[in-house]
Amino acid sequence: MRQRLSSEPDRYRGRRRVPTPPRSRYAVAVTAAFAGAGVVAIGAASNFPDQKNVDPQALQAHGAVQSVDDAIADRADDSAASRSNNRGADKQQVSADQATKDVWLLPMDDYQFTSAYGVRWGKLHGGIDLAGPEGAPYKAIHAGKVTKAGYYGGYGYQITIEDAEGNEVIYAHSRRLLVKAGDKVKAGQVIGLVGNTGASYGTHLHLEIHVNGTPTDPIPFLRDRGVDIKLRVESVFAGVAAAS
Repeated sequence: MRQRLSSEPDRYRGRRRVPTPPRSRYAVAVTAAFAGAGVVAIGAASNFPDQKNVDPQALQAHGAVQSVDDAIADRADDSAASRSNNRGADKQQVSADQATKDVWLLPMDDYQFTSAYGVRWGKLHGGIDLAGPEGAPYKAIHAGKVTKAGYYGGYGYQITIEDAEGNEVIYAHSRRLLVKAGDKVKAGQVIGLVGNTGASYGTHLHLEIHVNGTPTDPIPFLRDRGVDIKLRVESVFAGVAAAS
């Protein structure tokens, strides 16, 4: 027996063989490793920010983006409102311009009604007479174009203005004319001065209106358009014409 031991290789001499641990110890070691890994993971997770906590810088950046979006939306709303307001203003301007073109007014501020339309001394007096002081200004009762401006026999110094509908208004016996043929005038514009020229008996303005080339009574014609010569009442749009 001793001889057999002495014959073993030298590498085994003086060494003890370490016994192999049982399998149950491997299970304990593996379990411990997993447990340690979990602890490490928990510790590492504690270093990450909570998802419920918001980074102030990120929040500030988000607010800036939101502010830009709000500003763009507000600008779009303001632009739309501005366009709407501009359209409203344009419509009001068109309405005011149209009212100015359609308005009818009294020819003078101070006058005395002295003669009506009708047959007088066997002849047709084709207009009405409004007495006033020498040199008093008179105005166009409606917008239109001056077709005549000069001296015409019994009418003396006369102005004829034709409106868009073809109606003609004649202003006669003037002392002085302030417009010329071809001029475009607005309602309420001063166009001449009261006089006593031509076949006239006293200082006055002779106002005559022709419809389709035929003289017509100015009193009912103007009443239908909001103007009453006898009562000195002007159209409701008189203020619009004066402002323009």
